[in-house]
Amino acid sequence: MTTPEEVTQYLQDHPKFFEEHPALLESLRFPHPYEDRVISINERQVALLREKNRLLQDRLQELISVGENNDAIGERMHRLTVALLGFSSLTELLHGLQYHLCEDFSIPHVVLRLWQIDEFGTEADLSSSEFDLISSNVRILAQGMLHPYCGPEVDGEIRQWFEQDAEYLKSFAIIPLKKQSNFGLLVMASPEAERFYPDMGTLYLERLGDLVSSSITRLIQQLPGTANRESAS
Repeated sequence: MTTPEEVTQYLQDHPKFFEEHPALLESLRFPHPYEDRVISINERQVALLREKNRLLQDRLQELISVGENNDAIGERMHRLTVALLGFSSLTELLHGLQYHLCEDFSIPHVVLRLWQIDEFGTEADLSSSEFDLISSNVRILAQGMLHPYCGPEVDGEIRQWFEQDAEYLKSFAIIPLKKQSNFGLLVMASPEAERFYPDMGTLYLERLGDLVSSSITRLIQQLPGTANRESAS
């Protein structure tokens, strides 16, 4: 008895077989891929081509959607960059950053913590929650972060930064702020579990961290007394 493998090999070895037996080709019937009936080989090929075309169209639409989404994010990042460059004080930045992330990026919950408070000069409002005392555990955690974290799990202390909203939050994005060394964390959260998920890309989050870190450093260096402290050191 001839096996399917032998038939396949024979047809591969004799590519002109169906040219020499056209009647056989016309008599072949195949099950329709979506309907309960049989069709000719030509109809089968057309059906397969249509399916491939549909898959290609779906893939093309997916790529277009990704491109449009990236363009939209890029435009929002540009507006945020312009805003950060326009802030003239640390207090203005702290309020403006939260406003832009909430309004332009639809991020419902944002907290910022900075812990090198001795470098923020006399004009910084150290009574603001951004300068609340941070445990050594969180500082060590932040220092060890090479990239932003996204996911549902977060240190209990960080979760409590969101106060009464903490119990409703299901996903978090934690971005380390650093220049030569780590000096803070920017944390965004959402009640939606899929807003910040473990496998999501972090490119824009890393860029956001760089922008915020550079903006805070720039404003620190402009504060009275900072230059004198740097010269003394």
